[in-house]
Amino acid sequence: MDKGRIIFLNGVSSSGKTTLAKSLQEELSEPYCWLSIDNFLSTIHEKFFTSEYRTSLRQTMRAMHHTIKLFSDMGLNVIVDHVLEKQEWLDECVKILHESPVLFVHVTCPLEELHRREKDRGDRQIGQAEGQLSRLSPKDTYDITVDTSKGKCVDEIIELLNYPHKFKAFENLWLQQRTE
Repeated sequence: MDKGRIIFLNGVSSSGKTTLAKSLQEELSEPYCWLSIDNFLSTIHEKFFTSEYRTSLRQTMRAMHHTIKLFSDMGLNVIVDHVLEKQEWLDECVKILHESPVLFVHVTCPLEELHRREKDRGDRQIGQAEGQLSRLSPKDTYDITVDTSKGKCVDEIIELLNYPHKFKAFENLWLQQRTE
């Protein structure tokens, strides 16, 4: 059985990952399952988002990362909606998924747009996205970067899906991990 393709969207909160994921699902000619960090984190009640329960959060994130691999290994295509704000999360994803067909997408938009979106949404902590910018990993190793304030992101990603031999980011990150 062939592995399912993985479109791995990584960007800060309010950068447009969820909207992009839903648009991709609508436009792609094959089914893609959507796995979101928000959905996985919602499996734990927010009262447990404290340092006392850090292990539960870590285990939930590990479960998400292994679920991505499971879906792909079962031949299912996946769109991942993630905020890799901890280096250990990136390292774990690369270790687990480096042999999978991963298109690694950096999802971004201007800071002013992040602020506007946070304010308009009303369900986000103002400044959360800006705080995540400095923690987002990696800084520069992606297959493609898209700016959701400009449009055409879906078309750019779908076009790149036609060239899986260009999916090199996770392979390069894996090589970096192995030499450190």
